[in-house]
Amino acid sequence: MKRRIIVAMSGASGSIYGLRLLEKLGKREEVETHLVLTRSAERTMHLETGKLASAAKELADFYYPVEDIGCKLASGSFPIEAMVVAPCSIHTMSAIAAGISSNLLVRAADVTLKERRKLILMVRETPLHLGHLRSMVSLAEMGAILAPPVAAFYTNPVTVLDIVDHSVDRVLDLLGLPAEDAKRWEP
Repeated sequence: MKRRIIVAMSGASGSIYGLRLLEKLGKREEVETHLVLTRSAERTMHLETGKLASAAKELADFYYPVEDIGCKLASGSFPIEAMVVAPCSIHTMSAIAAGISSNLLVRAADVTLKERRKLILMVRETPLHLGHLRSMVSLAEMGAILAPPVAAFYTNPVTVLDIVDHSVDRVLDLLGLPAEDAKRWEP
Protein backbone atom coordinates (compact mmCIF):
# COMPACT_ATOMS: atom_id res chain seq x y z
CA MET A 1 0.00 0.00 0.00
CA LYS A 2 1.25 3.47 -0.83
CA ARG A 3 1.90 6.08 1.83
CA ARG A 4 -1.14 8.36 1.67
CA ILE A 5 -0.44 12.00 2.39
CA ILE A 6 -2.98 14.81 2.35
CA VAL A 7 -1.59 18.10 1.08
CA ALA A 8 -3.88 21.02 1.80
CA MET A 9 -3.34 24.58 0.70
CA SER A 10 -5.06 27.50 2.42
CA GLY A 11 -5.11 31.13 1.34
CA ALA A 12 -1.98 32.33 3.13
CA SER A 13 0.86 33.75 1.10
CA GLY A 14 3.36 31.09 0.15
CA SER A 15 1.47 28.85 -2.25
CA ILE A 16 4.88 27.88 -3.64
CA TYR A 17 5.37 25.74 -0.52
CA GLY A 18 2.36 23.58 -1.34
CA LEU A 19 3.28 23.37 -5.01
CA ARG A 20 6.89 22.36 -4.28
CA LEU A 21 5.75 19.80 -1.73
CA LEU A 22 3.42 18.27 -4.30
CA GLU A 23 6.21 18.26 -6.90
CA LYS A 24 8.65 16.54 -4.56
CA LEU A 25 6.11 14.01 -3.26
CA GLY A 26 5.03 13.31 -6.83
CA LYS A 27 8.50 11.97 -7.59
CA ARG A 28 8.14 9.32 -4.88
CA GLU A 29 6.60 6.08 -6.17
CA GLU A 30 5.71 5.01 -2.63
CA VAL A 31 3.57 8.12 -2.00
CA GLU A 32 -0.04 8.83 -2.94
CA THR A 33 -1.09 12.48 -2.59
CA HIS A 34 -4.59 13.75 -1.79
CA LEU A 35 -5.09 17.47 -2.42
CA VAL A 36 -7.52 19.95 -0.88
CA LEU A 37 -7.44 23.60 -1.97
CA THR A 38 -9.47 26.39 -0.42
CA ARG A 39 -10.90 29.05 -2.72
CA SER A 40 -8.54 31.54 -1.08
CA ALA A 41 -5.64 29.22 -1.90
CA GLU A 42 -6.66 29.17 -5.54
CA ARG A 43 -6.74 32.96 -5.66
CA THR A 44 -3.46 33.40 -3.78
CA MET A 45 -1.72 30.84 -5.98
CA HIS A 46 -2.84 32.69 -9.09
CA LEU A 47 -1.76 36.08 -7.68
CA GLU A 48 1.64 34.77 -6.54
CA THR A 49 2.56 32.36 -9.33
CA GLY A 50 0.18 33.05 -12.21
CA LYS A 51 -0.91 29.40 -12.00
CA LEU A 52 -4.49 28.21 -11.88
CA ALA A 53 -5.82 25.58 -9.48
CA SER A 54 -5.48 23.02 -12.28
CA ALA A 55 -1.68 23.26 -11.94
CA ALA A 56 -1.85 22.03 -8.34
CA LYS A 57 -4.48 19.41 -9.18
CA GLU A 58 -2.23 17.98 -11.90
CA LEU A 59 0.54 17.44 -9.34
CA ALA A 60 -1.69 15.38 -7.02
CA ASP A 61 -2.92 11.82 -7.37
CA PHE A 62 -6.37 12.78 -6.06
CA TYR A 63 -8.20 16.08 -5.63
CA TYR A 64 -11.23 16.94 -3.48
CA PRO A 65 -13.27 20.16 -3.50
CA VAL A 66 -13.08 21.98 -0.17
CA GLU A 67 -16.89 21.78 0.10
CA ASP A 68 -16.88 17.95 -0.14
CA ILE A 69 -17.23 17.45 3.60
CA GLY A 70 -18.57 13.92 3.03
CA CYS A 71 -15.62 12.52 1.08
CA LYS A 72 -13.30 9.81 2.39
CA LEU A 73 -10.77 12.32 3.79
CA ALA A 74 -13.45 13.37 6.30
CA SER A 75 -13.51 9.90 7.87
CA GLY A 76 -11.04 8.30 10.25
CA SER A 77 -11.78 4.96 8.57
CA PHE A 78 -9.81 6.11 5.50
CA PRO A 79 -6.19 5.42 6.44
CA ILE A 80 -3.77 8.20 5.70
CA GLU A 81 -0.27 8.56 7.07
CA ALA A 82 -0.07 12.32 7.46
CA MET A 83 -1.49 15.68 6.47
CA VAL A 84 0.43 18.84 5.62
CA VAL A 85 -1.17 22.27 5.32
CA ALA A 86 1.19 24.28 3.13
CA PRO A 87 0.75 27.17 3.45
CA CYS A 88 -1.45 27.37 6.52
CA SER A 89 -3.27 30.63 7.14
CA ILE A 90 -4.00 31.89 10.63
CA HIS A 91 -7.70 31.49 9.81
CA THR A 92 -7.20 27.79 9.01
CA MET A 93 -4.87 27.23 11.97
CA SER A 94 -7.39 28.82 14.33
CA ALA A 95 -10.28 26.77 12.94
CA ILE A 96 -8.27 23.56 13.37
CA ALA A 97 -7.32 24.54 16.93
CA ALA A 98 -10.97 25.22 17.78
CA GLY A 99 -12.26 22.07 16.06
CA ILE A 100 -14.50 24.06 13.74
CA SER A 101 -14.93 21.62 10.86
CA SER A 102 -16.65 23.99 8.45
CA ASN A 103 -14.90 22.67 5.33
CA LEU A 104 -13.01 19.61 4.15
CA LEU A 105 -9.56 21.01 4.92
CA VAL A 106 -10.40 21.66 8.57
CA ARG A 107 -12.38 18.43 8.90
CA ALA A 108 -9.51 16.36 7.46
CA ALA A 109 -7.10 18.05 9.89
CA ASP A 110 -9.50 17.34 12.76
CA VAL A 111 -9.69 13.68 11.72
CA THR A 112 -5.90 13.54 11.43
CA LEU A 113 -5.57 14.77 14.99
CA LYS A 114 -8.31 12.55 16.47
CA GLU A 115 -6.79 9.48 14.81
CA ARG A 116 -3.36 10.43 16.24
CA ARG A 117 -1.83 10.81 12.80
CA LYS A 118 0.80 13.36 11.86
CA LEU A 119 -0.49 16.87 11.14
CA ILE A 120 2.09 19.41 9.95
CA LEU A 121 1.14 23.07 9.64
CA MET A 122 3.36 25.45 7.67
CA VAL A 123 1.88 28.52 9.34
CA ARG A 124 2.49 31.73 7.38
CA GLU A 125 2.06 34.84 9.46
CA THR A 126 4.11 37.47 11.24
CA PRO A 127 4.03 39.12 13.66
CA LEU A 128 1.97 36.90 15.95
CA HIS A 129 -0.32 38.14 18.71
CA LEU A 130 -1.13 36.27 21.90
CA GLY A 131 -4.24 34.65 20.41
CA HIS A 132 -2.17 33.16 17.58
CA LEU A 133 0.40 31.86 20.04
CA ARG A 134 -2.29 30.32 22.26
CA SER A 135 -3.78 28.54 19.26
CA MET A 136 -0.32 27.23 18.40
CA VAL A 137 0.20 25.94 21.93
CA SER A 138 -3.22 24.29 21.83
CA LEU A 139 -2.38 22.58 18.54
CA ALA A 140 1.01 21.42 19.82
CA GLU A 141 -0.73 19.96 22.87
CA MET A 142 -3.11 18.10 20.52
CA GLY A 143 -0.14 16.61 18.66
CA ALA A 144 0.17 18.89 15.64
CA ILE A 145 3.60 19.90 14.39
CA LEU A 146 3.96 23.61 13.70
CA ALA A 147 6.59 24.08 11.01
CA PRO A 148 6.53 27.68 9.80
CA PRO A 149 8.67 28.14 6.71
CA VAL A 150 11.75 29.95 7.97
CA ALA A 151 14.74 30.86 5.83
CA ALA A 152 17.99 29.13 6.76
CA PHE A 153 21.07 30.89 5.50
CA TYR A 154 23.61 28.24 6.51
CA THR A 155 22.66 26.49 3.27
CA ASN A 156 23.95 29.50 1.31
CA PRO A 157 20.79 29.94 -0.77
CA VAL A 158 21.20 31.62 -4.14
CA THR A 159 17.58 31.70 -5.29
CA VAL A 160 14.18 32.04 -3.69
CA LEU A 161 13.57 28.42 -4.68
CA ASP A 162 16.61 27.40 -2.59
CA ILE A 163 14.94 29.02 0.43
CA VAL A 164 11.58 27.39 -0.35
CA ASP A 165 13.15 23.98 -0.85
CA HIS A 166 14.88 24.13 2.52
CA SER A 167 11.52 24.49 4.31
CA VAL A 168 9.88 21.86 2.11
CA ASP A 169 12.78 19.47 2.71
CA ARG A 170 12.33 19.95 6.47
CA VAL A 171 8.69 18.91 6.06
CA LEU A 172 9.79 15.87 4.06
CA ASP A 173 12.07 14.98 6.98
CA LEU A 174 9.08 15.23 9.34
CA LEU A 175 7.14 12.89 7.03
CA GLY A 176 9.98 10.36 7.14
CA LEU A 177 10.66 10.95 3.44
CA PRO A 178 13.99 12.79 3.43
CA ALA A 179 15.01 14.41 0.15
CA GLU A 180 18.27 13.02 -1.18
CA ASP A 181 19.36 16.46 -2.33
CA ALA A 182 18.45 18.29 0.90
CA LYS A 183 21.13 20.67 2.11
CA ARG A 184 22.09 19.83 5.67
CA TRP A 185 23.99 21.65 8.39
CA GLU A 186 27.68 20.95 7.89
CA PRO A 187 29.93 23.30 9.88
